[in-house]
Amino acid sequence: MKIEVRHLTRIEGHAHLIVDLDAGEVRDCRLEVVESPRFFEGMLVGRHINDVAAIVARICGVCSNSHTLVSLAASEAAMGIEISNQTKRLRRLLAYGEILQSHLLQLYFMAIPDYLGVNSILPLAKTRRDLVSRALRLKKMANTLCQCIGGRAVHPVTLRPGGFATLPTPAALQAVRKEMVAALPDLEATVDLFLSLPVHPFERETEYFSLAPESGYPLFGEQLISSDGVDLPVQDFRDGVKEYLVPHSTAKFARLTRNEFMVGPLARYKNGAARLSPMAKQVSKALGLTLETVNPYHALRARLVEVVHCVEEAIHLIDETLINGLSDETPAFDIKEGRGCAAVEAPRGTLFHCYEYDESGCIIKADCIIPTGQNLGNIEADLRALVPQLLELPREEMTLRLEALVRAYDPCISCSTHLLKIDFV
Repeated sequence: MKIEVRHLTRIEGHAHLIVDLDAGEVRDCRLEVVESPRFFEGMLVGRHINDVAAIVARICGVCSNSHTLVSLAASEAAMGIEISNQTKRLRRLLAYGEILQSHLLQLYFMAIPDYLGVNSILPLAKTRRDLVSRALRLKKMANTLCQCIGGRAVHPVTLRPGGFATLPTPAALQAVRKEMVAALPDLEATVDLFLSLPVHPFERETEYFSLAPESGYPLFGEQLISSDGVDLPVQDFRDGVKEYLVPHSTAKFARLTRNEFMVGPLARYKNGAARLSPMAKQVSKALGLTLETVNPYHALRARLVEVVHCVEEAIHLIDETLINGLSDETPAFDIKEGRGCAAVEAPRGTLFHCYEYDESGCIIKADCIIPTGQNLGNIEADLRALVPQLLELPREEMTLRLEALVRAYDPCISCSTHLLKIDFV
């Protein structure tokens, strides 16, 4: 039996899933990434520091804020720019907003249909109007936070090296805070919803990789850790993360201490659960998440725990920002030759940017590693382990399980892959 997924629908990018079975044995299982290379690293060569963040934001429409934040951090490291506590607080708020945007989109619009017997969320607008209305309210709340800090919901326009060109007003921050507090009942209902959904039984132990929880739950930082004992500075990430090519993919795969590893919500949870907010810890316990889990389907519940964490932390951070007050900053810095590397936890995992600048402040070399590239090997390994366990299921159920497993990672090709359509031939 051969399973072929051709031109996956509802994606930004192109990929196929191929599973070849012979007498119940998996002869081949691969995720063919056939998206044309976009050459952003080459595109950056020769560009001035003031232009770089706006360019790399276009790598992804879902994670544009993460690319902006990590790009600025890498450029600032190269130039020796120190940012203020005010800038750190505002950038953290923007990162929370993007995680909320992405996680809520994935949970409600991409994952929920798998468990409610529909092909998309659209039919639920008639049968579960309360659910769809709740999803839209929560998504709007996340967009409002990003717009408040970044100037718009995607592709922010207010950030610059060293600080912000435009600051949010206290009134805007207070309005966002009010909307986030009002969203708490919707979050409670979301937790109840996921408690009512089954978790597919499947376990495969792997290596979990993220930023270290140095100053809180993994988000920003200077140190990388893994469940297998990796512990290295971000600036030396290339000593640990090794990219490699496979014949069936235009996207690079990656290995760490094993041939595959996981980044993203479940990896962050396993490495940093002790630093979750109080409310997120309660939700984690209610959802049955533990540090021992090795079920990749649990990434959905880890994503929901992170949603609760980001809302609670953002409310407190807005309060802190308002108490400290906002003051205009016009940071000046000297353009010089230098190299800088940085990492942030994007919604789907650890995102790296590293730049080398010449004396005029123009890039001579750029290196970017995207979370999905790090997860591709692990997705394939999970699929290879899962397929033999599904052979006794009807084809429709087998299809759904495979789709749900890939969606648990919420992979991006050029942006995001959200839906698999599997044909049996």
